[in-house]
Amino acid sequence: MTVIETRDESLPRAEHPAAEAWRIFRSRPAALFGLLLLGIIVLISLLGPYIYAVDPFEIVWAPLTPPFETETAILGTDNLGRDMLAGLIVGGRATLLVGITAALITIIIGILVGALAGYYLGWVDDVFMRITEFFQVLPPLLFAMVLVTLFTPSLPVVAISIGVVSWPATARLARAEFMRIRGLEYVSAGRSIGARDGRLIWRVILPNALAPLIVSATLTIGVAILFEAGLSFLGLSDPNTMSWGLMIGSGRQYILDAWWVVTLPGAMIFLTVLGVSLIGDGLNDAFNPKLRER
Repeated sequence: MTVIETRDESLPRAEHPAAEAWRIFRSRPAALFGLLLLGIIVLISLLGPYIYAVDPFEIVWAPLTPPFETETAILGTDNLGRDMLAGLIVGGRATLLVGITAALITIIIGILVGALAGYYLGWVDDVFMRITEFFQVLPPLLFAMVLVTLFTPSLPVVAISIGVVSWPATARLARAEFMRIRGLEYVSAGRSIGARDGRLIWRVILPNALAPLIVSATLTIGVAILFEAGLSFLGLSDPNTMSWGLMIGSGRQYILDAWWVVTLPGAMIFLTVLGVSLIGDGLNDAFNPKLRER
């Protein structure tokens, strides 16, 4: 006798976790505004140099020309007579690249340390947590300044330095998630059937711990952008690569006489960090079940 299985069509289908997260994210107006804002900035940084093909280091007009006083430099010039608009467009590439690269380094180191400490516990946890505490007690900006000073200032060095000083918070978050998940039934079941530690860590636990780590990585981009601006303001960046922080650093002496040389790149940094923060808050609501109905 053949048995035909039927499904009650009146029962609602379970929503995929990714679809549910996107539904919650797009229901947050602030998160959508942050996504739109950051998307516009990224598009300007990527496509702007092809539309407005002006060398940001080329002297195009008289120094410290105010915005909208000449068609040659619409947003004015800096203290050397360089086009501010070209600097803002090209500088966005370097600033965003440093932020994303530093965030990737932070998340890789943080997950590696936190995963091993939270899974194995015992002496492994003690060793990694003592290392984490050592990096946490060091002033991040001062430590990054030392690292950049020891090597030739360049964008890769700046990005690596920021990533090296920013990973402890991510490591502690990853450790907490791994400690929570390692005791769940499906992990214990995998261990009982002989699954290796590597598979349990990277194939079983990590995918279920990614949600808060993605939020942390998103917010780290904003922190890295501020770090890069701070290092550039102090003269610890590549002078041959235009960035928003370099523009602020080179124009800080003229802020009282020419407000635009600092205000315009500062506004771009503010808008970028604002967009990243709003996206991070939206992801936090989307991935955190305790905040979904807030």
